Amino acid sequence: MTQRPDDLFAPPTPPEPAAPSAPEPVPPAPEPAGPPAPERTSATPEPALAPPFTPTTADASGPVAGAVPAMPRVPAADSAAVDSAAVDSAVADSAAADHATGGPAAGADRALDDPLPAPAGPRRPAHRRLGAGVVALAMVAGLVGGVVGDRLSDAVGPDRPSDADLPAPADGVALDGTPSRPADSVAGIAAAVLPSVVSIEVTGGDGVSTGSGFVLRSDGYILTNNHVVSGGAADGDVVVTFADGHERDAELVGRTTDYDLAVLKVDESGLEPLVLGDSDDVVVGDAVLAVGAPLGLDATVTTGIVSALHRPVQAGDDAESAFIDAIQTDAAINPGNSGGPLVSSAGEVVGINSAIAQPPGALTATGSIGLGFAITANQARHTAEQLIETGRATYPVIGVLLDTTYGGEGVQVSTGAQQGQPAVTPEGPADLAGIRAGDVILAIDGRPVARSDELIVAIRARQPGDAVTLRVRTDGDERDVRVVLDGQESG
Repeated sequence: MTQRPDDLFAPPTPPEPAAPSAPEPVPPAPEPAGPPAPERTSATPEPALAPPFTPTTADASGPVAGAVPAMPRVPAADSAAVDSAAVDSAVADSAAADHATGGPAAGADRALDDPLPAPAGPRRPAHRRLGAGVVALAMVAGLVGGVVGDRLSDAVGPDRPSDADLPAPADGVALDGTPSRPADSVAGIAAAVLPSVVSIEVTGGDGVSTGSGFVLRSDGYILTNNHVVSGGAADGDVVVTFADGHERDAELVGRTTDYDLAVLKVDESGLEPLVLGDSDDVVVGDAVLAVGAPLGLDATVTTGIVSALHRPVQAGDDAESAFIDAIQTDAAINPGNSGGPLVSSAGEVVGINSAIAQPPGALTATGSIGLGFAITANQARHTAEQLIETGRATYPVIGVLLDTTYGGEGVQVSTGAQQGQPAVTPEGPADLAGIRAGDVILAIDGRPVARSDELIVAIRARQPGDAVTLRVRTDGDERDVRVVLDGQESG
């Protein structure tokens, strides 16, 4: 790791040692009784400095990248060498002083190995006295240097940067102490929407599942997907957790498999509902937010745009298959987002997040790949009103069976009965409009259709009693026919 100059863990640079001064002469004294003090050797090491932390294990090539080196150990042998040198220097200075003053050592013919005369009383060893002098000198030098430096800095005047005066951040704090953001920003929209979004936990025979939802009315009605609550529809338990963390048991008001929508009711009032916007005003490229509890992570917000409109999506299994005329978005939608709102830049709900695309061969939802789908708000409004009022919902039909194996242009009406049902329902909307078995439907209200599910979701985006115009080909002849849609109760 490259060490920064101000690294707190970097080994300090040792100061230059001060030159020792000559000690004052010491009168001789008899050597004290007792054995001499043991001399420090490399066999008596100094305690190592403790490292500031325990570094992670290093591999064979060196320490783990990013680890800060520990404080360096001082080898015991080096420390002993320093102490011995200080002692030798002090002894030499003391002998020279004695010789200069005519003390007992002056002119004496002693063997080189004769012991040096001991001091006349207890005194600190010369090398420690020398160290204290160095410390005192350093303190004085530091004090003088500080005073002089301050005087010099005052003297230079304009050349000294007295105040950098960096620009201060703008005051972006609201009255409650939280950071404030513009109401039309992503953060502002999220702050307004999140209190009305809930997470849902369903316990049923198949175990526990989770999803999302949002407050539809202030008196406790909540909208979500049918597939979120279907596991507990019979005798399961449904618990709703609000943004502030409190929970409420919920009852199922009604659900529809055909539109994959459900309405719950909790015993609470004064809730803040979200506004269902007009999804017909949505265009490709509009900015949107997806809000919910993906993988159980409540109060999660992701952003993206509307990637496409009128995507035919068939969601669910064969028993509970929903055909959705969906809004496609690249906002991240993951398992658990189902039932949560897709919100416009105006803070209105334009869709209910319901499905995600997966790569070919994937058997279960593994996560967002940028292809999420939402039920339109207009469809959700109509269906929710039916579920609240009657507990059930209806969907429109034209009264024909479609041949899903047909590969030509348009969508073909079956040429014969299927499982006992006629290709064209007698006295149904298509029969009354003159459509016959084997006819090919090319467009609905001027919008071409190439697959059977495109025609189905285009019809189900209308309401029973609405009139649509179909472009029909019979034996090579094309004509426009007006069909008034009939209604059928949803399962």
